[in-house]
Amino acid sequence: MRKSKAITLIITLLLAATASAQDRSTGGIKGKVRAKGQGTVTGVSVTVRQHDREVARAVTDGKGEFVINGLAPGIYGLTLHKEGLSVGTLEDIQVKAGKTTGLPDHLVLTENEASVARLWSSVFNEGGLSIPNVRIELSRVEGDGTARKIDGRLTNESGQAVFRLSPNKATYRITVKAEGKEPQSKDVEIDGAAVYRVAFTIQGQLK
Repeated sequence: MRKSKAITLIITLLLAATASAQDRSTGGIKGKVRAKGQGTVTGVSVTVRQHDREVARAVTDGKGEFVINGLAPGIYGLTLHKEGLSVGTLEDIQVKAGKTTGLPDHLVLTENEASVARLWSSVFNEGGLSIPNVRIELSRVEGDGTARKIDGRLTNESGQAVFRLSPNKATYRITVKAEGKEPQSKDVEIDGAAVYRVAFTIQGQLK
């Protein structure tokens, strides 16, 4: 019995050593993706290329970060893609055995103007003047009629708030919540990359 346990222990140690050696024989790439003016971006598809051949793929997490391990030592390129943003590339990334290469903090994508729907919401008073610092919430209206909140912000000095959305057909609900006033809501149907506008008028003085 003891001899059997000893053999099992030796085999386990050998397997662990082999796995460790395999880990040391490969490397990895990690980085963080940002969008200009928007901060870090989740859901960006990260493709690793070598000699025009795709070898690995990952998606950025909630912090805009990604890690790709198990790459053989060599030179690689990256392609970054997310709907509504420009396609980004980074070349000549060197991967060394036993190390994870951290990329410089310049993985910044820009907005693809041709593939984004912009929803402009404006808030005015009875005299037609813009009202800043009013809370505006954005919800997506689902097929069953329920509304799921996806964003929210305050109007700027011009009384406006701009939401950048997917151009895919969908209905969104804009709700204005001015202090001391009943909320106002309007539904807007998005169907393509264009500019959509919705305006609200707040009656009376705000608190």
